[in-house]
Amino acid sequence: MCGRFVSTTTPVDLVELLGELRWDPAEALAPSWNVAPTDPVPAVLERVDRETGELVRRLRPLRWGLVPSWSKDPSGGARMINARSETVHQKPAFRKAFAARRCVIPADGYYEWRPVPAAPGRKAYKQPYFLSTGSVMLFAGLYEFWRDRSLPEDDPAGWLATATIITTDATDAAGRVHDRMPLTIAPDDLSAWLDPALGDQAELHHLMHSPVEAALSVRAVPTTVNSVRSDGPELLERAADPLGLAD
Repeated sequence: MCGRFVSTTTPVDLVELLGELRWDPAEALAPSWNVAPTDPVPAVLERVDRETGELVRRLRPLRWGLVPSWSKDPSGGARMINARSETVHQKPAFRKAFAARRCVIPADGYYEWRPVPAAPGRKAYKQPYFLSTGSVMLFAGLYEFWRDRSLPEDDPAGWLATATIITTDATDAAGRVHDRMPLTIAPDDLSAWLDPALGDQAELHHLMHSPVEAALSVRAVPTTVNSVRSDGPELLERAADPLGLAD
């Protein structure tokens, strides 16, 4: 799975990587070295502008943890931070978004944990690892809109935009730490993946491959990242690796 990740890429950096991209400076997110479920995350998506009819690529914040439009309330979103690539087109919570509301979530890398058994004079604990490619990773995602029907439809406070990250089987460096990893979208496939008019299941599944799997590096990092309240670049400092999984 992917339950925590790092996001420090600026909108300007993303323009250099992705080309034309629009965003509202007032919505820009601060860098985070410990993004957790229900946090706002940066998402790149394409939607038709209602005024011009133009398909526009935008960067906007979404809350991490998808809330289906049919949910009675948004409380279940924290459980839907990930969607499995193998079944995303079938699950009621994700299939409509998979058909028309796909996005990518830029990340520097992500964290996974492995249990370390107790030893004389030491309690059992979970050792965090940071997995990355050394460049921006484009996590495949889905987004959805949920409306609080107790408020008027034209009340912005009544709308919630959320997202989930699609995962796939982990291999190579990632497989040493966890059996799942975020699915990534290759830059050459980005336009097709974001296109809301593309609904062909076979073509979408063809886009769902992870071109960076073999390039992932693994680093043991301080256990301070275990707390969602911790943040800062010091979370990525190399730590002792009690399990010998790091590069």
